[in-house]
Amino acid sequence: MCAGCGAELTTALSQVSLPVHARQTYGNGVQLPVLMEAGTFAVDPDPWGGPWRMWDEIDPGEAEARGIYAPVYALSDSTPGASVIAPGDIRGTRLIPEKSGGACCGLDGADGPNMACEACDLPVGTRVDDCSLWQAVRLSPDAVHRVPVDGIHAAPLSWAELAEKGEKTPPFEPIATWGGRLGSNHYWSWSPRWEAAAGHALAHLLVASQGQPVKVPGGLTADVFQRALDALLPAGPPKRCAVLAGPGQPSPDAGVDILLVPVHPRTGRTWTPAGPTASAYLVPLPLGVWLWLVSPQPYVPIPASGRIPQDVLRDDPLPLLPNYAFRADRGTFQHALVRLPAVRSPWLRTILENLTKGTSADLF
Repeated sequence: MCAGCGAELTTALSQVSLPVHARQTYGNGVQLPVLMEAGTFAVDPDPWGGPWRMWDEIDPGEAEARGIYAPVYALSDSTPGASVIAPGDIRGTRLIPEKSGGACCGLDGADGPNMACEACDLPVGTRVDDCSLWQAVRLSPDAVHRVPVDGIHAAPLSWAELAEKGEKTPPFEPIATWGGRLGSNHYWSWSPRWEAAAGHALAHLLVASQGQPVKVPGGLTADVFQRALDALLPAGPPKRCAVLAGPGQPSPDAGVDILLVPVHPRTGRTWTPAGPTASAYLVPLPLGVWLWLVSPQPYVPIPASGRIPQDVLRDDPLPLLPNYAFRADRGTFQHALVRLPAVRSPWLRTILENLTKGTSADLF
């Protein structure tokens, strides 16, 4: 509700975890879909948008108090705790034309809150729908307040239920673009969700490596992580091992150092093991990505038709694949790494500095 007049500004919403790709900027002129599922909201614990302060204007102690342990280009000084919702769930607001900013294909929120309460004209939130940005509305924590609604909130699913009923996130998807002479177009690509998830997880994998070579499982998991790990860590035989672990999976061996585990999509909590691997480093992955890695959906041939015998299966069309090696999302990787205290280690700081200089461009 509006903090100024009490008008209702949204439909009834259930709280979920903020998606790991919430701050992702993807490609150039790309039409990204809506960030949040309809009927849900998430709280962003970090400030977002202006005003900004450059890194050399910030005391290191203040940065660490805000959970930033390595230099960044600039830090937002806005109020943290915005409620992030799908644009279709907003009610009783109007756009502020003079706050449209200088964006390319839509609104990017660079001019501050661009939505006002229809009843009292208080600026209450920011609509974001520009190209290469996930579409969302960010409701300002100092301009709105949440009011409990009875009878609509179901209990979070258990880990066993999520393992059985959770929705997988495919690693490939068609990407829509704007700006072509013939209008919108599409191309087949690695999923932006996967690239953001990998960027976040890669930061944790580097911390878990302790600067030693790491081996991840083969197949798609290796396609996503191994190339970057081999390039960023010292060469040599693997000294640390990472495996997929979680609900419904066999218990990892006692000697495993690193576990790739799912994050609960509603509570945001990371799955934790029991037994001999309880001390392993837990690398978080979004549930949909984790589910695909532990149980990839096979390519199923299409049954033949016409004069081909009934028991013969076609081997076409072949499954669509991107024409380039997987790359983790640079912005998500950096956002995660600077918020891990271990980044103060010299070897990790060197990786971060090389990233900002562009020397790791082929990995991201």
